[in-house]
Amino acid sequence: MQLKETIEKRRSIRKYKCEEVPNELIEELIECARLAPSAKNRQPWEFLIVKNNTKNEIADIMLEKEKNMDVSLERKLLNANSSVKATAKIIKEAPILILVFKQYNENWTTGDTLGVGGAIEHICLRATDLGLGSLWIRDTVYSQKEIAKLVGYENMELISAISIGYPNEDPKQRPRKKLEEILKWY
Repeated sequence: MQLKETIEKRRSIRKYKCEEVPNELIEELIECARLAPSAKNRQPWEFLIVKNNTKNEIADIMLEKEKNMDVSLERKLLNANSSVKATAKIIKEAPILILVFKQYNENWTTGDTLGVGGAIEHICLRATDLGLGSLWIRDTVYSQKEIAKLVGYENMELISAISIGYPNEDPKQRPRKKLEEILKWY
């Protein structure tokens, strides 16, 4: 598959088949993340592969935290409804959850976060290329400290998570802004 074709075919997958993903494919995804650019080549990321009961505990932590969350505040701040319940269900269904951590360093917050985003995108694109589905998950932000504690990563910041598995859906591309809406020439 050519890179442009992979980019065009990448979708956020929310339904997965009950089929194990070989460890070699997961290692291939992380190898691609390892090659992502980062500010000053800091490579501030660390990836933790989670399966089975621990993955379900993470989803349960998110659900518990969501019960106490001021959903109306989120709606005001993000102009969006809470998606934690749906995300927790996806996490439980997907065979693999990749937790994406970065080092704490206030001097490098923006640069390191951008680098981690690039590494995540490498994972999502390679997953598509390998016939896997992925979902870049933001909803861990509400319970990042609790999740980090559960898996023994209190010394790192949980930036995001990615569900991985064989897709059990083929969603159409969601609407995208037109090129002329996002591109300006100076």
